[in-house]
Amino acid sequence: MIAEKMIPFVQNNSAIRTMFEEGNRLKKQYGADKVYDFSLGNPSVPAPDCVREAIVDLANNEDPVILHGYMNNAGFEDVRETIAQSLNRRFGTDFSAKNLIMTVGAASGLNVILKTVLNPGEEVIVFAPYFLEYGAYVKNYDGKLVEISPDTETFQPDLEELERKITANTRAVIVNSPHNPTGVIYSEDTIKALAAILEKKQKEYGSVIYLISDEPYRELAYDGAEVPYLTKYYKNTVVGYSYSKSLSLPGERIGYLVIPDDLEDSETVIAAAGIANRILGSVNAPSLMQKVIARCVDAEVDVAAYDKNRLALYNGLTACGFQCIKPQGAFYLFVKSPVADEKEFCEAGKKYNILMVPGSSFACPGYVRLAYCVSYETIINSLPEFKKLAAEFSLTEES
Repeated sequence: MIAEKMIPFVQNNSAIRTMFEEGNRLKKQYGADKVYDFSLGNPSVPAPDCVREAIVDLANNEDPVILHGYMNNAGFEDVRETIAQSLNRRFGTDFSAKNLIMTVGAASGLNVILKTVLNPGEEVIVFAPYFLEYGAYVKNYDGKLVEISPDTETFQPDLEELERKITANTRAVIVNSPHNPTGVIYSEDTIKALAAILEKKQKEYGSVIYLISDEPYRELAYDGAEVPYLTKYYKNTVVGYSYSKSLSLPGERIGYLVIPDDLEDSETVIAAAGIANRILGSVNAPSLMQKVIARCVDAEVDVAAYDKNRLALYNGLTACGFQCIKPQGAFYLFVKSPVADEKEFCEAGKKYNILMVPGSSFACPGYVRLAYCVSYETIINSLPEFKKLAAEFSLTEES
């Protein structure tokens, strides 16, 4: 018998991963060029050249005892200092090595900070739609997830509902901007209003409410959009970051947490987070990839490739009659299903070898997510099939 806590996870295995496996099956059957798999946020843009160059040089020239050995649970000090100084240059912050903990990607980082601050029964607030694994992470530490309903007009967070739902038991609020699955960026006005609510509620309840900013898509912003750096607006902010998207390294599992000095009792939180990193089983982030990141910390992201995909898919789908908010960042479209049951729509898409993820996988039924981090050719070749799918649901093409 497996643990009771695991039973619902097995029963509700990730629809994203299930669709990804379905894509692999269809590719074997029809050929990869005839399957349009928009299920998984797996970057198609290759990692910058500096990544390969750094790996080769480090493997050939770095002392292997250091390169492959243990270090402080928070990570190599020189790597953390390099990243801290990069953040300071970019965002006008004042971090140093002690404010960073290198983690096994953003997911591990979120688990580290939740283990550090969350007591059993305490609440963590999320804004729907959201990455559904947040719920699993909160359950890992016997917390309670509290959802805020989606504003399907703008997909900006509903701050009035947030204010109503914060209680004396609220321990943290998780935000994600640029946003998965909608591509929305939370505006500076939104962040200021959110921070003001949290400050007010902290005073009301005499407690600390952490704002956890999940930022793996920070660099993927379009049309000159600015992504506010949240530690500048609310002192009890913790930032989780991953290089999975910005450097196209999802399988390498490398990221970090930022715990600012301004955060209440920051020294204790930093110390506890370092221990949490160890006792969760990570021990430390991958040593080789830490050193690689230090050398590539200011590498440019090929945003133009994703932007080209974004415009091609958005314009193509809206021309077919589909409804979708135009994404400002990340690499996802969140498309309104032409029928109430979006899973029915996803099944219909399979007839045309189009793979989409149902919005219920993000606590927002009635929509589907398409990851456009695929090849440009995949997008162009998919559009005639989307046109057939639109016709099946009697959508009207733009004239």
